[in-house]
Amino acid sequence: MPEHINTALVTGGSRGIGKACALALAKAGYAVAVTYVSKPDAAQETVEAIKALGTPAMAIALDVAEAAQCQAALDLVMQEWGRLDVLVNNAGLTKDTLIVRMSDDDWQRVIQANLSGAFYLCRGAAKIMMKQRAGRIINIASVSGLYGNAGQANYAASKAGLIGLTKTLAKELAARGVRANAVAPGFIATDMTANLPQDKIQEAIPLGRLGTPEDIAKAVVYLADPDGYVTGQVIEVSGGLLL
Repeated sequence: MPEHINTALVTGGSRGIGKACALALAKAGYAVAVTYVSKPDAAQETVEAIKALGTPAMAIALDVAEAAQCQAALDLVMQEWGRLDVLVNNAGLTKDTLIVRMSDDDWQRVIQANLSGAFYLCRGAAKIMMKQRAGRIINIASVSGLYGNAGQANYAASKAGLIGLTKTLAKELAARGVRANAVAPGFIATDMTANLPQDKIQEAIPLGRLGTPEDIAKAVVYLADPDGYVTGQVIEVSGGLLL
């Protein structure tokens, strides 16, 4: 791989928002590593689509809830490409229910995957990027983390925590040329929203439609710009949902 090609690691890159981000970064010239938990075939499809765009790609099996696996994924990227320019923390899950019905396991699993997993990867990536004196960390949050949402105490808390982590990283890493930002999607047309009442959702969105994974990917590519001047910010991509 030519030395001038930048590299990116996108978690949860086998489908939905993660896949769109991986493809958009590839179109911008990045070599991209995508991670997956249980769908290696889907991850490989993303890899092949990236390679078809003319940039290197690889798939990495990763349970972000495991700190050792997160470090191993970062190590693999460094062994293969020698640098990490962009980290996109997209992997996550939901276990929705009202708080009075929420089990300890439902709480812990969502916090561990959505917040602790991002922390593990941010910690490892920060060490790499500080040495490079360059890098961009982009965390996929949610409007739930900004405004709360009934039935999502665990998810909203995890995403609010992710926003706090992002702002702290921005302050800690800026002196080394590393930027950290978050993207907060609203209702995006993915598997996660497929079972929701589409008509009612669209009525609540000023722009009149659900977002697409590509809408999120555009914001990610903007924040991934190596010459950017934005850090510590949360870009809400929701079609004006909560105006």
